[in-house]
Amino acid sequence: MSNPAAENQRTIQRVMRVEGVGLHTGKPVRVKFKPAPANSGIRFQRIDMGGSQPVEAAVTSVLEAAKRPRRTSIGNGRVEVHTVEHLMSACFGAGIDNLLVEIQGEEVPGLDGSAYPFLEIFKQAGAEVQPAPRRPIQIREPIWVEEKDAAVAIFPDDKFKISYTLSYPVRGLEAQFYSNEVTPKRFEKELAPSRTFCMASEVEQLRKIGLGKGANYENTVVVESNGRVINNHLRYADEFVRHKVLDLIGDLNLMGRPIHGHVVAIRSGHTLNIRFAQRLRQWLDRGRESGILAQYVEPEAVTLDIHAIQRILPHRYPFLLVDRVIEMVPDKRAVGIKNVTINEQFFVGHFPKRPVMPGVMMIEALAQLCGILLLNKAENLGKYAYFVAMDDVKFRRAVLPGDTLVLEAEVLKLRSKTGQMRTRALVEGKPAVEATLMFALLEGEDKP
Repeated sequence: MSNPAAENQRTIQRVMRVEGVGLHTGKPVRVKFKPAPANSGIRFQRIDMGGSQPVEAAVTSVLEAAKRPRRTSIGNGRVEVHTVEHLMSACFGAGIDNLLVEIQGEEVPGLDGSAYPFLEIFKQAGAEVQPAPRRPIQIREPIWVEEKDAAVAIFPDDKFKISYTLSYPVRGLEAQFYSNEVTPKRFEKELAPSRTFCMASEVEQLRKIGLGKGANYENTVVVESNGRVINNHLRYADEFVRHKVLDLIGDLNLMGRPIHGHVVAIRSGHTLNIRFAQRLRQWLDRGRESGILAQYVEPEAVTLDIHAIQRILPHRYPFLLVDRVIEMVPDKRAVGIKNVTINEQFFVGHFPKRPVMPGVMMIEALAQLCGILLLNKAENLGKYAYFVAMDDVKFRRAVLPGDTLVLEAEVLKLRSKTGQMRTRALVEGKPAVEATLMFALLEGEDKP
């Protein structure tokens, strides 16, 4: 979830270094930030482990929270990197999409307990705009997770917004609320300086389980039961809820892409944040799996044999329903052939004593022809085509074994993200089915 303010991806211009102590391990650590190629994402490489395979900062890399509480940890089976949330949040604030983080140690340094020092480092490094577009995740339906009295949800919006409610049974923390569109300027001024915190009653127990060894009153806001802050002062009256928003942004940045939606969270921490990000990942995967990826083009082709069709469409027997394309005019029309034989699997049950081609299979054949017309364009490579609607469907006659279906598709409307086509299938020159079909054509993994 990189900063969506700019359209293209960004990395840093100069190599930068920082060193400090891990908040939980208490161990010294050195970090070097390096520019990274477009589309490579944010990766962590453990230099102290012999320059092992980099760990991708992604939802799929997150390690089990129960064994690594009070932080977000990632790994690849060989190495682990802990407490990445403040650095990931700073990457969002600086608009950094691609970055190599070389780290000598197992935990990101805590510095002052906020994201601000990392943000300042990235500002000093400068930003390099890369020749690759950002691909925002456009939320199109509500998605949520909940656990007891905590919840995280997201709703459709054309911007990235967060509304967070914090509530603890402690004086001064009974109810704090933050809600705003998160922009780079707002992140720097209102969120980045907010520091991690804990209750004074938790300190001893955290130390017993091996956490907080690098924490002190300068990098951690410690609050007594009466609401008093020990040996420190707050940077904001509502610094606690602001830090919760900062953590949430860092955890969501593990999605690796900008998010356009309104996040609403109640008392969520890292465990629930990650569960939500995983739920969002599943939603994206379902959207991607229901579409067809444009990955091959027959340049200037006016006809296509079955081998070319199979390079364009992923369908295979018994669901590939276009045998040949005999005419194709880009952005205008296509004509295909489907030879219907008694060997079609659907004839086994439709119907045993009087085989008739199901109407939905005729519609599917027409949709596949439309898919070929949409996907066989160089500018659409990497996009996904989705069959989203049909209208004015009319079945005119039965289609039987031995018939040859002539499939026709004519473009009515074709924009960068949508297409509408008038289609029909004919047998011996007479219509068997007619329909208007609608499609969405979207970048990457977006869901229609």
